[in-house]
Amino acid sequence: MSVLLTINVINRQNFTQGFYFFQQPALYSGGSTVYSNSLYSQNLGNYDATGAILTFQVSMQYYAAIQQAHSLPSVGQSSGYATAMRPIALAPAGGTANDWTTASVNPLGLTAPTVGVGVQPGAFRITTPPYAPPALYNIGSAVQVNGGVTLSSFVIANPASNTDCQPILEYYVQTGQYTAGTVINFTQSSVNAAICDFTGGYSVINVTLNPDGTWTTQVIQ
Repeated sequence: MSVLLTINVINRQNFTQGFYFFQQPALYSGGSTVYSNSLYSQNLGNYDATGAILTFQVSMQYYAAIQQAHSLPSVGQSSGYATAMRPIALAPAGGTANDWTTASVNPLGLTAPTVGVGVQPGAFRITTPPYAPPALYNIGSAVQVNGGVTLSSFVIANPASNTDCQPILEYYVQTGQYTAGTVINFTQSSVNAAICDFTGGYSVINVTLNPDGTWTTQVIQ
């Protein structure tokens, strides 16, 4: 079973507050514009009045994803619709791993990952097939959140090309409402957000929204 990373949120403000969660965008080869999606969103009442705690759990398992899109990404809108995802390994600094998958667009899909050649360490590779505009596809990193798999960060795919994607185990908590799978402006959303950095091997972080709107984070383990 995959390890779960857990963020527990407490609301100390004296009113119900909406929260949404998102991930530090992965690093992508090629310099393309990188987009981010919300991963989860929920309202949470004042802790003293309700005793409620909002728990966000994300699997350590990495996923490669391809998604059909109607249009270019737009903040506040769904990033796309039909999506194919595959659990995948990251390329090690030495040795080999099943870090490479090949996409198809008719039907939409990804092959079972195999060993890639020249994949950047810490990344996985998606190879896209030839296709012609106006077809539009997003490719990138997906995560399993609270039981469902959601596209976390992505780039617009280029036909007949390789894209290496290096996920980052940093997550953010922000006030507001963005449904999972909805495009956010990462730069704006991350301002004054709570940062939960799991790169040090931690698995549980508690986050408190204080009455004055500041955040307190506590690494548990």
